[in-house]
Amino acid sequence: QPPENSIKLVMPSPTQIAAGRIRRATAAGRALALTGGIQGGGPCAWALEDHLRAGLPAYATPAAAKTFNDEIELVEATGVRIVSEDEAAPISGADVVELRDLDLDAIRAALAAFDVPGDFDGIAVGCLDHGEAPPGYSDRLFRFDHLRRVVERRNDLCAFAFLPDELPDYLTRARAAMTCVEGEAPAVFMDTGPAAGLGALQDPKVGASSRNVVLNLGNMHTLAFHLEGTRILSLYEHHTGEITAEQVVRFTERMVSGELAHEEIFGSKGHGAFHASGDGRRSLPLVAVTGPQRSKVRGTALDPYFAAPHGDMMISGCFGLVVAFAEKHPESREPIERALAAG
Repeated sequence: QPPENSIKLVMPSPTQIAAGRIRRATAAGRALALTGGIQGGGPCAWALEDHLRAGLPAYATPAAAKTFNDEIELVEATGVRIVSEDEAAPISGADVVELRDLDLDAIRAALAAFDVPGDFDGIAVGCLDHGEAPPGYSDRLFRFDHLRRVVERRNDLCAFAFLPDELPDYLTRARAAMTCVEGEAPAVFMDTGPAAGLGALQDPKVGASSRNVVLNLGNMHTLAFHLEGTRILSLYEHHTGEITAEQVVRFTERMVSGELAHEEIFGSKGHGAFHASGDGRRSLPLVAVTGPQRSKVRGTALDPYFAAPHGDMMISGCFGLVVAFAEKHPESREPIERALAAG
């Protein structure tokens, strides 16, 4: 059937869910016990900071503590007590919050409420992983080192797709997410930024253009690609909350012209910039924008085109994940491509 008829769930992220549960413990004046594994930080990290500021006790298993910092001793320094899994569950009066990026039981329960079977032919998972940086090494730089290495190894958006056993050891958040799907179905992982870029190319206007800028304005990160098909000419990554609309315009124009320096991005609290190859043209091509913060560049000199692959702006990354699944599982390519073509 056409993708437009597919079942879709656009739900709160796991870090927002965990943050809400932490804040409920704080409001009730109860201790907090964090279990599970590495998941996305941000909101749940800020909620934990508020909990500790309120003078309330917090405990975390070593795996859960790495959600907040890869160096567990730095988590302890904030006031969190590190305990084993066996110790965490029975802590008297504590609210137990399990941290994980993927909850298949919750997804199955949601589907079951609408009489949709919870049997999966395949599972494609996306998240943004900074990677476990060595002690004292910038996690912003370590993340960008990973992006650059992938492009240098194989210059294609699809190169960011990994089978579970292909994931580098340092992508600890991605590896934790993929443990949630072990034994369920064939799986693939892809970073959310490249997935959004690959999905945006499913928009007919974007896909018909030989050269594009795809700008993914996520809630936390902004990742821009200058593309020729799926080949990456240049890219930069920043934090959405740290840049103004004017900076997005300037950085994007300079990325296309080849003038954007890595230090310009890193020095303004971003991750970095990388030029893989030039195309000899300095003019701005079609700028396709996706992501929940896309309105940030509305009305700017970029003259943005809001990509709507298969009629849906909200799940560009999901379509990119489906394309990535077909790339890594050739036996599924034909039915996937047929379904996408139907859209």
